[in-house]
Amino acid sequence: MSRAPALPLAEQPVDVRLMNGVAAGVFVLAGAALLAAGVAWLSRAPLFTIHAVEIDGDLGRNSVHTIRANAMPRLRGNFFSLDLDQGREAFEAVPWVRSAVVRRVWPDRLAVRLEEHRAAAVWQGDDGNDRLVNSYGELFDANVGDVEDDGLPAFSGPDEAAASVLAMYRRLQPLFEPLDAAIGELHLSHRGSWRVELDSGATLELGRGSEDEVLARAARFVRTLPEVTARWRAPLEYADLRHTDGYAVRLRGVTTKTIN
Repeated sequence: MSRAPALPLAEQPVDVRLMNGVAAGVFVLAGAALLAAGVAWLSRAPLFTIHAVEIDGDLGRNSVHTIRANAMPRLRGNFFSLDLDQGREAFEAVPWVRSAVVRRVWPDRLAVRLEEHRAAAVWQGDDGNDRLVNSYGELFDANVGDVEDDGLPAFSGPDEAAASVLAMYRRLQPLFEPLDAAIGELHLSHRGSWRVELDSGATLELGRGSEDEVLARAARFVRTLPEVTARWRAPLEYADLRHTDGYAVRLRGVTTKTIN
């Protein structure tokens, strides 16, 4: 005896269609529950615990041991559950680390590539809390004693102007090479006025204005100073470049002179 053909879905009784829908929903929920259970098991399974961290990149200021000792206690989760952004933050919290890229390596390792800060200057804070300026003009906290022997210049000014101060330093420093002098300190006031302390002990008031305007005043000063010091045979103590048509200098043992 042959079986009756199955009715199309649209022609089935309402209760049959309802039962089929409920059954499908149960299967979906069961699948989701199994998936969730699987994820939960993976998140706790000792098989996928992070057993090794490979560190590469800049390691000039930190040893691998120091980096691991600082970062590992901050890591949470295993190979599957570890949040890579939180992992990155854990490594970037290590002193001298500027940036970190963290990725998983199957089945139980992390690969970390680091970029360290390269100190360009010491930043003298108004509150006496000195920090450092990196080669990108970014302020960062580190032990300033680590760079005491590096001969870094000292900067000061509004914190948000650190990059501008570094940029000005890089343009000003070559100007003083004909004088066999180097910038020991560079200060930017909150009103935008620049002051330089040379390694000879001389102070230069450069005044306000655009970078190009300040550099032009400094270049004119450097170009004419040897003639001035040779005339009075005395080293420079102080110079004020804020005059419109010249500058004033004070030489050691000589009264302040205005040079036009």
